[in-house]
Amino acid sequence: MFRTPQEEAYLYENSYWKVGFIGGNHEWLKDEGAGGRYLDARTLFFYAATVNTPAMVMKMVGVGSQYALITQDSEGNIFDGARTYRLNIPANVPAKDFWSVVVYDPQTRSELQTSSPFPSKNSKSGNMIENADGSVDLYFGPKAPEGKSRNWIETVPGKSWFPILRLYGPLEPWFDKSWRPGEIELLK
Repeated sequence: MFRTPQEEAYLYENSYWKVGFIGGNHEWLKDEGAGGRYLDARTLFFYAATVNTPAMVMKMVGVGSQYALITQDSEGNIFDGARTYRLNIPANVPAKDFWSVVVYDPQTRSELQTSSPFPSKNSKSGNMIENADGSVDLYFGPKAPEGKSRNWIETVPGKSWFPILRLYGPLEPWFDKSWRPGEIELLK
């Protein structure tokens, strides 16, 4: 799951964003079943998650949900809970209902336990600061960068983490890949 060699797992060329459903369906079928199943991909998915449903992967513009996860920063390194990172969510997120980013613990695969009951941010909260171009920069780290607390998700030193981007009511720019999230960059 964290450094899968399966090229089909990656959403974009030269990116670490991955899909949970290799093969484009909830059954992990190769070539619509003619090629069998992506068994390793199925195993990887169930390492991170406990349930699946067709609605999590089917192309249903404006309804259902879509998910992408990322386990490495822009340099290919696993996330370090003691360091600070930035993720740019470009403007016009293709989600009719809302979008969110939730941080998980790679050991438990549950939400990362921090001082916040919900290690996440979502577009419904209305309290994130937007950039002049309408994009949003999210920050991950043990402490909020100065002036960025409204866009910050806490991490834990000594512990890794990984985020999942969720789109509720995904729109066509998600499916045709004309919109894409930024890579997560380590701030130095």
